[in-house]
Amino acid sequence: MTDATRISLTISHELGGLRLDVALQKLLPEHSRSRLQAWIKEGLVTVDDKSSTAKTKVWGGEHVVVNVQVKPEVNAFKAQDIPLDVVYEDDHILVVNKPAGMVVHPAAGNWEGTLLNALLFHAPQLHDVPRAGIVHRLDKETSGLLVVAKTLSAQTHLVRQLQARTVKREYRAIVWGQLWRNGVVDQPIGRDPRSRTKMAINRMGKPAVTRYEILERFSVQTYLRCNLETGRTHQIRVHMQHLKAPLVGDPVYGFRGIVPIRAMTQTLRDAVSHFNRQALHAIKLGLVHPATNELMEWQIELADDMKALLEAMRHEDPRDEEETFEFSMEPYLADEDYEYDDDDDFDEGDNLDLDEES
Repeated sequence: MTDATRISLTISHELGGLRLDVALQKLLPEHSRSRLQAWIKEGLVTVDDKSSTAKTKVWGGEHVVVNVQVKPEVNAFKAQDIPLDVVYEDDHILVVNKPAGMVVHPAAGNWEGTLLNALLFHAPQLHDVPRAGIVHRLDKETSGLLVVAKTLSAQTHLVRQLQARTVKREYRAIVWGQLWRNGVVDQPIGRDPRSRTKMAINRMGKPAVTRYEILERFSVQTYLRCNLETGRTHQIRVHMQHLKAPLVGDPVYGFRGIVPIRAMTQTLRDAVSHFNRQALHAIKLGLVHPATNELMEWQIELADDMKALLEAMRHEDPRDEEETFEFSMEPYLADEDYEYDDDDDFDEGDNLDLDEES
């Protein structure tokens, strides 16, 4: 819940005849008129112990109480006791297994409960490291491995490795459709000119290379290993969409009508409908230790929800290669209207390689 500070004041007669919001702005110039209007609308402002509207005229002498709401962004760098799945830790680096649903870095709409908040509680010294040591990121709904620097020198070392593309990052993905051979997607990625919250194949974008390998092929889905040579925002998601094989569960880069309802058993339909995120997991991470120069590598288990989805897929009868299926014309697993989680919109001028998003 947002913290509040109670302010009591009396409207001076010099402000008589003004609207309530205008009078309050003159008395509380540190707050914008739009913010004051929002508080009035939310019932956080009373005039003589009664709720009012922004347009209400004041005449002087009224007793006004304003419950000033602290801006949520003040909690962006607040330490919070949030459990972390620590895979490895020493004096220089920290490797965590981020769960799906956790935002990495605070931003509009996600000022609390982020990985950064959890890191500051787990290792308070990270207050002295830019971005609490975060050097790369994962989407809110992507699970898996992230490395965090615990010192400034370690952060600089890791950033240089990311820039040199020597950090090994392996992902597991479940996509719609049947891919028939291993391959490479070498397509630049930039902002989608039609939607600022999305990325797209863009000739004016940054180079982006994703290598993929088929691990299992099912009736209407394919299980992939993906390796990143670059780290662009939403890279794997955009590249899989480019292949016309979008990630299962992806509400942003999935195609409308791509779900082949008629080609799936009810068991698989239920498994897919209850899978509420993109099927993407950062399973392996390799890098040079910034202090010892030792080559280190970590691999974790596939996320439990992706394991369950794979099991449902494995119990499907294999489809004849000559058989075709009809795409459902229903929306892609959900309403076409969704709220995009722009959880880590870092400045382009930052020296840190924080563009990585899969």
